Amino acid sequence: MIRKFCMAAAMVAGLAANAARAQTPAVDEPFLVGVAPHTSARVIIEQYQPVRAALAAALERPVEIVTAPDFTEFARRAVAQEYDIAITTGHQAELLRADAGYLPLVTYQADFRAVLVVEHTSAMKKPEALNGAVVLGLNPSSLVTLWGLHWLRDHKVEPRQIRHVSAADSVAQLILSGDAAGGFMSLANFQKLPQEVQDRLRVQESSRPMAGRVYMLNGRDAALRDKVHAALAAFGRSAEGQRYFDDNKLGGYRDIGAAELKVMAPLADEVRQVLKGGGK
Repeated sequence: MIRKFCMAAAMVAGLAANAARAQTPAVDEPFLVGVAPHTSARVIIEQYQPVRAALAAALERPVEIVTAPDFTEFARRAVAQEYDIAITTGHQAELLRADAGYLPLVTYQADFRAVLVVEHTSAMKKPEALNGAVVLGLNPSSLVTLWGLHWLRDHKVEPRQIRHVSAADSVAQLILSGDAAGGFMSLANFQKLPQEVQDRLRVQESSRPMAGRVYMLNGRDAALRDKVHAALAAFGRSAEGQRYFDDNKLGGYRDIGAAELKVMAPLADEVRQVLKGGGK
């Protein structure tokens, strides 16, 4: 009996130790920064190298920038605790805060807006011009697409097809080739299109400012919050940080809290329903 008790106690202790290791990763394990796929993986990894270097220096451990195939899969992985920091738009940030214990850190000073883009010479003047047309969005869980769907419903527009594509440059190409009448993207991504492409498009409608890309810290890393926040603030004040903000038209960092994210709860719930339904 005593032997069985000792064996059971050892098993419980072993399981507890494994759980503790899972909750407290070794310092030589990479600190994973997940960035929502607002553009290609190559561009994201390149764009966030300055942030990666600043965090690695402050945390004294390897930091990796990772992303996901689409916005829905990104949310699924974040909820599954795959990231130490998740950088995503406000509606997914609210989902991660409410459902997965992530903590808001900072967002960018530049306004985040979703826009409806059409070909520059399009005769479209009113929303009803899109009735029976092909309209483009990004992944169904992306903030710009959800805003666009609400805009269509609010204006009682019934497109022939809502087609989802991978990135803003694909939206632009399909509009310019005549395969779609309009499409939704972020204003920031519109402004990052080549100038000759921007010149052939026009912004027909724009959203109000919304919480854009938000840095969310996994709750398991709560003890690192002050250190991570200080590292981001120091990076933001540095010459390299200023170049990063200028190159990407981000304006700098500002703090963001739960109250600002809670405004996004209705859109967060739409992502929640997509995840529950196993959608893409």
